[in-house]
This record gives sequence, structure tokens and C-alpha cells, in this order.
Amino acid sequence: MSFSILSPEEYGLYEAFVKQHPHGNFMQSLAWTRVKKNWQFEAAVSRDEAGALRGAMLVLILPDAKGDGKALLYAPRGPVCDYADRAAVADLAAAARELAARYPAGVFKADPYILASEQSLIDVFTGAGLSFQPGLGFHDCVQPRHNYMLTHLAGKTYDDLLQQFGRKTRYYVKMPTERGVTVSYSGAEKLDEFYKLYSETGERQAFSIRPRQYLEDFLNAYGENIRLYLAYYEGQPLAGAITVNYAGKAAYVYGCSTSEHRELCPTYALQWAMIRWALDTGCDIYDMQGICIDPAESEQLYSVYQFKKKFNGEALEFAGDFYFDF
Repeated sequence: MSFSILSPEEYGLYEAFVKQHPHGNFMQSLAWTRVKKNWQFEAAVSRDEAGALRGAMLVLILPDAKGDGKALLYAPRGPVCDYADRAAVADLAAAARELAARYPAGVFKADPYILASEQSLIDVFTGAGLSFQPGLGFHDCVQPRHNYMLTHLAGKTYDDLLQQFGRKTRYYVKMPTERGVTVSYSGAEKLDEFYKLYSETGERQAFSIRPRQYLEDFLNAYGENIRLYLAYYEGQPLAGAITVNYAGKAAYVYGCSTSEHRELCPTYALQWAMIRWALDTGCDIYDMQGICIDPAESEQLYSVYQFKKKFNGEALEFAGDFYFDF
């Protein structure tokens, strides 16, 4: 096994590997670098004895992350490899150390999709020299440690999934359409409508929002693999969402709604439209993204978790950040 830091001429090889890998993720795609424009980046790979790729890792870099001269190197949801492959993990950890050597001080972090219960895989990463602290809270990791996911979707039909929902959820999924709510999707051309709802939601629920340009970059970066959904009633947008479909996973990343016509349950219609896209494209996972399972940490985010639970998925607890200081 060996690792290398890729040149731009080799990025196509990297992207092809990540997009087809079971642990591929949209944040490990090179498209993510077109969203994170204030970060530098490098892409590393691990190869077997025959030269075939065994692992890959996108590392985002902020040379002066907090204005104190210390760098942050971050592999979001990386690396992409068989997590049980000690040699591949060791290679990519070594690649991270080579990148870190270019900076006087800082920290490297990675947060692969390893469950908190998978101690044998945690041991692989700590065995590669990465530090790990279990059980951290919602605000103590780069990404939330808990995600809500609908898993094992491949091969299922719409009806299969509907029957997994509770009776009330099935009603709320169907009712909006029966009462005149329509759902459509687009790209960045409908961003102004979305952003108005998004800003209203942020103000109402007291959470920070991304700049409009950030969302435009996100929509443009992933092309046909990303959709902006809007639910309308009598021409008025009531709710919106942005979902990216990559590496066999559809991830619901941003959502928003107006406080008007809540009795029409447009957010249920939106979720069902995005779940159907996941099914139509052969995804095995519909990822509703981060959740807060403790109301003491955030009552608002906990209420979002209560909504996601209505779709009868799984609240998965991931291990969290693996890191080293340099």
C-alpha cells in the first residue's frame, strides 16, 4: 500500500472512485470545493500493490482558521475506503500528516460514517494514530453525531415505503396534494423564492442561515445531482428544500417553510417527493441529516428530530471526530 497527493490531472480518477464507493459522500466529492470557496483543498488516495485505488480523501484546509495562525485540515465525512482496511486507513492518515507538515501548527479532523457501537472500526482509526473522544455532544463535533436516515431503500417501491410509515404520516403525505398543494423541483433559477422562505424560517426559529451565494454555489456545483424543491398552494410557495443525490445516497441538506397554511402540511409533501427521487435513482439511503436527540441541548433542533421520526427511519449515532494535533 502507498499514498499520494493527487495533481489536478488525476482528479477525474478520484471523483469516479468516490462516487461509486459505498462510503462515498457528497462532501467528499470535489464538487464540494466549489461550494467551500474560502477553503484550500487537496485530494489524497491510497493504492494497493497493483496500483489500484483502495481509498480516497478530500481534505479542506483553512491555513488560519481562527485568526491565531493555526490551521484546520478537515476531511468531511471522510475518508472514503473500507473502514476495516487498516492499510488504507493508515495510508490516508499518513497523507493527512504530510499535508499538516506544510503548516506550523493546527489540527486535522475527519468524521467517517462509523457508528459509535462499531468499536473494531474505531480501533482501526485510533491504530492509525488518530485521537478519538467518545460521546461528545451536539455542538462538540464538526458534524452532528446523530443522523436520521431511511436505510435499505434499494429495490423498494413507493407502496413498500408508505406501508412502513405510521397511519398519520401516510395521511399527512397524501393530504396536501388532495387539497391543492403541488411540489416541483428546479435548480438555482428558483433560489430567490427559496431564500425568502429560508430567511423567514431562520428568523422565526432563531438559527443562522447561509448566504444566498453559498446556496447558489451549492446548486450549481452538483448539476443534475441536486434539486431545489418547492411546495406551492395557489401559486404561493409554502415550503422548500435542497437535496443532493450522490454515491447512492440522497441527502436532505436544507429545509424551510412559511408559517402560513401549516394546516396543509406542505413539508410532508416535500419529504415524500424527495424520498421518491431517492427511490427512483436507486439510492439505498435517504439521509435526513443531523438531529439533536437531547432537548436540553436545543429544543428547536429536538423538535425537528420529532418531525423526522414520523418517517419511520433510524436515528443513527456515529462515533464523531477523529483527529490529531500538529
